[in-house]
Amino acid sequence: MSAAAPSIALLNGQPADAEPAALRVAAQVNYGHFTSLQVRGGRVQGLDLHLQRLRQGNAELFDAPLDEAQLRAWMAQAAAASGGDCSMRVTVFSRGFDHRQPLRSLRPDVLVAASAPAMPTGKAIRVRSTAFLRPFPHLKHVGTFPLFQHRRLALRAGFDDALFVDGEGGDARVVEGTVWNIGFWDGERVVWPEGPALRGTSERLLQAGLQAQGCPQEVRAVRLAEAGSFVAAFAVNATGLQRIAAIDAVDYRETPGLDALLDAARACAPWESLSPG
Repeated sequence: MSAAAPSIALLNGQPADAEPAALRVAAQVNYGHFTSLQVRGGRVQGLDLHLQRLRQGNAELFDAPLDEAQLRAWMAQAAAASGGDCSMRVTVFSRGFDHRQPLRSLRPDVLVAASAPAMPTGKAIRVRSTAFLRPFPHLKHVGTFPLFQHRRLALRAGFDDALFVDGEGGDARVVEGTVWNIGFWDGERVVWPEGPALRGTSERLLQAGLQAQGCPQEVRAVRLAEAGSFVAAFAVNATGLQRIAAIDAVDYRETPGLDALLDAARACAPWESLSPG
């Protein structure tokens, strides 16, 4: 898709700008959930995982089922209007939500937004450890203020992003990045930190791909003090993979072999059509 391709926003399948009041609710009421994904040629990786995430969010926030066929049709509609390639965010909220009556039965609204596709920069990032645990970490909810503020503070301190840990000092456990999961490489296996974090769809796809490649993996608690014992570290999210050049004062070297392994593992996930049926 060219850079001139339009941004698309559909509210329940209709142009969102036709209902500005609904968009004001989405912006002002901090209650909802979402998923983000990359679309290429009208296809996505990990579609079932994204639908599973939205299904869980609907059940926990709205006690409502997810009409997956309708949702996929709206997603396909937005992707087609963007030329087939785009970055997509599907947000579920409700214009009828009232914090004074949070148990009231509601009909969720679905906002599908499509914009220019995101491409990995290839730039390695330096991250600063920050004590923070996101609330309700198993849900990809719209309460993103602390994530962006911690990233902003890290940038002001001369870093590229923030890495969340569950306390102060070296005994703190590494949890996740602001909008990404982290993996470590010890020279033989990938080690995934165990802790209260949002388990990303891209992380899960990468784990499956690494298994298919025969790469050993381990999920365990990783203390911040251990950061220097690893050969390399990387970040993964819907945008792609990014090498981590440093955590605080710990520097990592380039590892072309690991980069190739991760790229091959990421490519294992099939691309599935958004169109239902």
